[in-house]
Amino acid sequence: MEISCQAILFDTDGVLVDSHAQVIATWTQLAEEFGLDAEVLLTEMVGRPSAETLSDHLGPDRLGSAVQRLEDLEVELAAVTPAIAGALELTAALPSGRWAIATSASRRLANARWAGAGITPPAATITADDISKGKPDPEPFLAAARLLHADPATCVVFEDSPPGGQAGVAAGATVIAVGDQPWDFEPAARVPDLSAVTIKADVNGALTLHIPNANSNSK
Repeated sequence: MEISCQAILFDTDGVLVDSHAQVIATWTQLAEEFGLDAEVLLTEMVGRPSAETLSDHLGPDRLGSAVQRLEDLEVELAAVTPAIAGALELTAALPSGRWAIATSASRRLANARWAGAGITPPAATITADDISKGKPDPEPFLAAARLLHADPATCVVFEDSPPGGQAGVAAGATVIAVGDQPWDFEPAARVPDLSAVTIKADVNGALTLHIPNANSNSK
């Protein structure tokens, strides 16, 4: 399968870095410390800024301390964050100014995980600190596209979570799902990781993504 685009927008967790085990460990510990249901939190937090999830369960008097505690726990583990297969190779092959990252993590945590995984982020990065509405709202991907001066309709989004996928679709982008998490809608394509994805740029700057054996669907 080949997809032509002008720019590529990546989520971080589950797309570029594998923070799954860290997420379970830190949210479980936070739930224990703050008297919350870890199973509920782990279901609700996927693809969303942590402050939005925690605000559904904690009042303003405890919310700030919970958000800070969670970030501290996550940053402690970020140094050993592994990269998703193919992430280093694919991002290194992308032309400067043609890709961005839009993550629901804070900038502090995102920087720690990128460094831990050995990923050099592009100049264009959007974190939870830069937006007013998190995924599934399209704001993160619209903001990332603006940093690249790209029409969202000409962008490809790589996402692993349903809220992130919904945000990409709402932004007008072509969405490729990474991993096997079930979605309630069909992405344009699905890949297990980034190892089989290759990129070519033509003389006019257009990007062509080649995804062998992708499970493809119309946008």
